Amino acid sequence: MGSGAGSFHLTSQQRHLAWDNSLPPALVVEAGDELTLELGDSSGGQLVETDDASALARFDMSRVNPCTGPVRVEGLLAGDDLVVSILAIEPREWAWTANIPGFGLLSDDFPDPHLWISKVHDSVVSLPIGVELPARPMIGTIGVAPKAAGTSPLLVPTEAGGNMDIAQLGAGTVLHLPAQVDGGLLSAGDAHAVQGDGEVCGTGAELAATLTVRVEVGAQGRTLQSPWFAHSAPPAAAAWIATTGIAPNLFEASRAATRRAVDLVVKGTGLAPVEAYLLLSLTGELRISEIVDVPNWVVSMHVPADIAGWTG
Repeated sequence: MGSGAGSFHLTSQQRHLAWDNSLPPALVVEAGDELTLELGDSSGGQLVETDDASALARFDMSRVNPCTGPVRVEGLLAGDDLVVSILAIEPREWAWTANIPGFGLLSDDFPDPHLWISKVHDSVVSLPIGVELPARPMIGTIGVAPKAAGTSPLLVPTEAGGNMDIAQLGAGTVLHLPAQVDGGLLSAGDAHAVQGDGEVCGTGAELAATLTVRVEVGAQGRTLQSPWFAHSAPPAAAAWIATTGIAPNLFEASRAATRRAVDLVVKGTGLAPVEAYLLLSLTGELRISEIVDVPNWVVSMHVPADIAGWTG
C-alpha cells in the first residue's frame, strides 16, 4: 500500500480511443493516491456550443467517448479488486444531447438528427425547451484494460467496466472494478451533467468535466465477475408517472414502455415527439418490473410527473 498522500493530474490530451492492455500508462500511482482527470466531452470535440443539428451530418462515431488515461496502480495485480472512490465531478458550462441517426433505443422511430445545447450553471441544467433539471454529474465511461490482447471499442461495456452509462456513478459512489491485468490501467471519460436510467436516446447531457478519484487496492486474488458499486440515493421526485411494456423479450418490452412514455410526455407538455424522447433520456428511469411470469416480462418507464406535464 502507498502512503496515500499523493495527488496527480492528467489532462484531456492524454487520451485514447480504444481499450488496449498494451497502451503505455500515462501515469503511475500508488494505492491511496488521488487523481484529477480532465475529461473531454464524448463527441471528442466534434460538437461545439454554437452547433445545431446540421453538425450531426459530419459526426464520426469512431471518434466518440475518448478516455483519459490509462493509469497504472502499483501493487494491483490481475484478479485484484480496484476500488475507485469518486470524490468530485466538476462539469463545464454547456452540454449537448442528440438524437444521432441509427443510434438509440428508438432509432427506427426517430431517423432524423436532433441536437440540444444546454447551459449548466449553479447545479442546474437549462434545456433549450425551457425546462430546468437538477444537475447530477456522473461518469459514463470508466474501466480497466481488458485481459485479451488487441484493441476493443470504447463504446461497448464489458466485465472490465467501460461505457456502462450508470446514472449513479457520481460523487460519493465507490466503484469496484475487476483488474484484468497487473496495474489495472484505469481510464475514464464520457461525463454527463444528468442522465436517466437507460439513456434511451443514446446520449445524456454530454459535456467536458474534471473528475477527481481516489484509487485503492481492495480484495486481492478474489476475482470479481464484473463491476459493482455502492452509492447513496438521489433526491426523489414528489410524484411519478410510469408506462409499461410487456413482451417475451426485454429489449422489445423496453422499446414499448419508452414509446408509450414518449406519447404521454407529448400529450402532457406539447413537445414534439423527438424532444420528448430526448427528455426521457435525461430524466426517465427504465426498470425491469417483472421477469418471472413466463413467457412475458414487464418493463416500466418512470418519469417525474412535473417533467411530463401531468398534475394528477
